[in-house]
Amino acid sequence: MIIHYETSKYAKNRHEKVERRTSSPRVRLFLDSKRTYQTMLGFGGAFTEAAAYTLSHVSETNRKKVLHAYFSKTEGLNYNLGRVPIHSCDFALENYTYVDDGDDHLESFSIERDRRFVIPMIQEAGQIRGEKIRLLASPWSPPAWMKDNKDMNNGGKLLPEYRQTWAEYYVKFLDAYHAEGVDVFALSVQNEPAAVQTWDSCVYSAEEERDFIKDHLGPAIKNSAFSDTKIVIWDHNRDIIVERATTVLEDPDTSKYVWGTGVHWYVSEAFENLSEVHRRFPDKHLLFTEGCIEGGVRLGAFETGERYARNMIGDIANYCEGYIDWNLTLDETGGPNHVGNFCDAPIICDTRNDTVHFNSSYYAIAHFSKHVLPGAKRIASQMDVSDLRHVAFKNEDGGIVVILQNESENDIGVKLELEDRSLSVNIVKRSISTLLL
Repeated sequence: MIIHYETSKYAKNRHEKVERRTSSPRVRLFLDSKRTYQTMLGFGGAFTEAAAYTLSHVSETNRKKVLHAYFSKTEGLNYNLGRVPIHSCDFALENYTYVDDGDDHLESFSIERDRRFVIPMIQEAGQIRGEKIRLLASPWSPPAWMKDNKDMNNGGKLLPEYRQTWAEYYVKFLDAYHAEGVDVFALSVQNEPAAVQTWDSCVYSAEEERDFIKDHLGPAIKNSAFSDTKIVIWDHNRDIIVERATTVLEDPDTSKYVWGTGVHWYVSEAFENLSEVHRRFPDKHLLFTEGCIEGGVRLGAFETGERYARNMIGDIANYCEGYIDWNLTLDETGGPNHVGNFCDAPIICDTRNDTVHFNSSYYAIAHFSKHVLPGAKRIASQMDVSDLRHVAFKNEDGGIVVILQNESENDIGVKLELEDRSLSVNIVKRSISTLLL
């Protein structure tokens, strides 16, 4: 028996059950459930101030609709992961921090601003799911007075004399969020440390990131009440992930503090780089920490969902253990964003008309998150030709999940061979399919 869910451009299915049998398969997909790879942590999205602010500007009915669409185990995407910025990022209403300027003892530290929009959203998501969301927290920039350019935006670097203060700031954040009943399972050192952005940004060389962890952040976390909090490096693109991970993780005094490497999808689709990081450091983890469609809202576009599926298959087939999307929702402009860096999101809330739009990206994610459960293991899958992208899993209950993407303009018949059984299905042109075996 096979259950087939499909999202297709031409049939206009959106994660719907279909019957797509074929008597003349053109390619074969070999599955081996005894050969297993990484264990999946789950899927999620980011609790930015922009997302939380947007939800505060729609009706309570639509607010609940959006949160249930993501976090409900039965009605939604079954999200169990999330990401939260440590003070402001570009998807905030403005630059802000948790301390007064020049307070190098952090005596003024307060997350009062986050209590207005962000924390209530996280708490409500956990209530809907029935358990706390596992959060990754990431800073986009230290406070301006800690940096050499005296600006939270436009890159700059953390001044050496503030490295310990900045490390203690992370611990203050963990403590303040814990006091609100919100726990953080992992911290990244810096969002996109190789990018000078017009918004909140800070540059670290690989050596600077390595030494900051070794001399400051690692000991600060280890010696705190939050010593179990994981540290994630890089939190940037695939193009130079191997070089960054190698410089940081080859140092044993740094590596002992590092749980794994975070990756974004911009610039490069060199998925094989993740496998290379895994090959060099098999005891470390790989986590997708950000990706979105740039350039504003793209309502109705099918290609945006295809990009999600292509990247998710590519990363997970190369040892990625979880996928955290960027903004959970945005308004009709693709914001708010304090520097005009508008983007798309899987769910767009039209705050002017109080309506909710589900993009193709939402349904693309559904093909993974609704079926590949936390604790699932990726299993071996091999196709005799390269016509389709594919990845397969075994859930803890023994169920097999196969995800296939056809970006061509031709239907492709596939014969799936799994140990003692075989099944044939038709994967229609420009489609994403999930097969439950």
